[in-house]
Amino acid sequence: MYGGLQDRLKCKIHGPRQGVLLVFFRKLVILSRGRRRRKLIMALEIRPLSNALGAEVLGGDFAKPLENGDIRELNGAFLQYHLLCLRGDRLTPKEFYRVASYFGTPFTETTRKNWVGDVPEISRLESTYKTEDARPKDPKLNRRSGWHTDHSFKEVPPKATLLHGHEIPSSAGHTRFCNTRKAYEDLATPMKNQLEGLMAVHSYDTKRAPARPIERTAEEISETPDVAHPLVRRHDETGDKVLYFNSNRTDHIVGMERAESNQLLDSIHEHMTQPKYRYDHDWLVGDIIVWDNRCLIHSVNVEYPVGEPRIHLRTLIKGVRPN
Repeated sequence: MYGGLQDRLKCKIHGPRQGVLLVFFRKLVILSRGRRRRKLIMALEIRPLSNALGAEVLGGDFAKPLENGDIRELNGAFLQYHLLCLRGDRLTPKEFYRVASYFGTPFTETTRKNWVGDVPEISRLESTYKTEDARPKDPKLNRRSGWHTDHSFKEVPPKATLLHGHEIPSSAGHTRFCNTRKAYEDLATPMKNQLEGLMAVHSYDTKRAPARPIERTAEEISETPDVAHPLVRRHDETGDKVLYFNSNRTDHIVGMERAESNQLLDSIHEHMTQPKYRYDHDWLVGDIIVWDNRCLIHSVNVEYPVGEPRIHLRTLIKGVRPN
């Protein structure tokens, strides 16, 4: 009756950590109302970006809705690689929202001034240096340069972030990521035992960070009290243990004197940002990066040229409370 399914699904895996995952969704021939209609489903190529983390997704038209099979493949790759780069063209905020919804439920950010009008779950982030004075002489004074995981000051932080490149400077401006799952796995057993059960306080602002965050309104301040999270959390989908630390938000370890807490937090920071855990992403216009906030930290190379636009769309995906 159907004339057969032509060119069935094929998967081939090779390369580092299952290497290149080629997922070919071929022609699906459907008979409808006596007429034959052909629906060509996308050919997606998923291949690793580094040994530390990340994979890029090629061959997709993300301006159009994906099939359920595509979405399952993307989510499986997301859990495996912790970061996906979806290559494509600029999307509208509504199209970007649809892509984000493949990974969970998007929600609005704390600071309202960046919300996109008819899609408040999407924020427009412009980090352009419009004058020479706007660019700090010391990159550490630009908050984006600090290693962090998004919104850890929330009682229920986001499981993932999606960032979509709309305008990209000609040099620098890349986003750097480190794998805190691998960093935890490599810790010596005595250190793992020391960290087990420790809680750390995350604040919207902490003096440990050299740069100050965006100022909040009174309403936003009321929504962001300090919160304590475990220093070692368990990934709620994979069960893996990971280091959960944010140099922009983690203020101190509960029950420790400040000096002892700072020493331990500094040691964790130094360990988890080693080059072997790191991938640096050089942006192309149209890139969508989705990363796992539960097991990655990130920072930005902020030494890009003055006057060259750097504009992204961003949204966050609802998570669960760390435990």
